[in-house]
Amino acid sequence: MISFIVPIYNTAAYLPACLDSLLKQTEKEIQVILVDDGSTDDSLVVAKRYAAQDKRIEIYTQPHAGQSTARNLGMTHAKGEFIAFVDADDTIEPNWAEVHLQAIEGVDYVQSQHPRNKYQFTAAWGRLYRRETIANLRFVEGMIYEDIVWSVDLWMSGAGCRIIDYKGYHYRLNPTGTTAQRHPEAEQRVFAELKKRVPSASRKNKLILLYTIIRLKIHFLKS
Repeated sequence: MISFIVPIYNTAAYLPACLDSLLKQTEKEIQVILVDDGSTDDSLVVAKRYAAQDKRIEIYTQPHAGQSTARNLGMTHAKGEFIAFVDADDTIEPNWAEVHLQAIEGVDYVQSQHPRNKYQFTAAWGRLYRRETIANLRFVEGMIYEDIVWSVDLWMSGAGCRIIDYKGYHYRLNPTGTTAQRHPEAEQRVFAELKKRVPSASRKNKLILLYTIIRLKIHFLKS
């Protein structure tokens, strides 16, 4: 079974399309975990309406604390052998789960192509993970760009990955989303979190951290 974890914050306009795409998966053994992060719009109303129609949906709520906290909460309720993260304003193709399940044999997680940049590997979504692989990984709470640090922690754990030639995740650039504009203070927080990991890292992981820091500096300068 796949546990889909969907953090929700003021995405009532997009949530129906997201949930429709999950519930229409050709792989029917799924758990859809919705974590409402203190939404002030009708997101929770939409979530409850869908949950009343499909028992595979579970809803959890928390005071507004950010996407990291919501994802961490969702992970504590995941029952599936596999976990996938989907943002509430995004959608996936009906065969997304089926394709990734077929590809994950022999590895810890499967990554499909990023919808905007084929070689962008710092987003937690768009992947299928074995739950045991990420059981001890948690998103750093209270920060933006949390995917980056979490992904680096995943790489440094030595988890084996398979990259597949498949574009089935549809990313929506939400104009009100946290990553729709630059956040200089948040960027510095990311660098600080990565640098904290350097002293205790192995030689290989130091190279991973250095490479990530350099690539991020270039990326943020260009954005």
